[in-house]
Amino acid sequence: MKKIIKVNKANKTTDIALLTARIAIAALMLTHGIPKLVMLFSGAPVQFPPVLGMSAELSLILTVFAEVICSIFILAGFATRVAVIPLAITMLTAVFLIHAADPFSVKESALHYLVVYVVLLLAGSGKYSVDYLLQKKYPANNFKRVKSEDPTLAIYQ
Repeated sequence: MKKIIKVNKANKTTDIALLTARIAIAALMLTHGIPKLVMLFSGAPVQFPPVLGMSAELSLILTVFAEVICSIFILAGFATRVAVIPLAITMLTAVFLIHAADPFSVKESALHYLVVYVVLLLAGSGKYSVDYLLQKKYPANNFKRVKSEDPTLAIYQ
């Protein structure tokens, strides 16, 4: 859990860059996700490609989860490293399954999203995020390992 919400120490410029990237990518993805959310709750028959043997409905539900719920988490900077995983999987699915036969220009936007998600996965959410506030409020326990002659008997205090 500690690594999931850990915010690395960085300079102010890096934190502002991460904030900008988070807000921009989340807002842009919400423009794709909200119409799918409306489609999901419209009551009309689902017109969505089934993927990996899933039904069209399940495929749409998972895509809405990623593109709407996870984007909101990223926007707030809450569990950012976890939230980008479903989005990265969705973008990989778009590139390699949905648009596999399409020209690169069609796949390009999904790849752009994927690059930003990988950056956020590696860098985290930055100082201007809920993750940072949680880290400050609930600091990780700093357990010290007590030395023992037998490493299997090491005790943590």
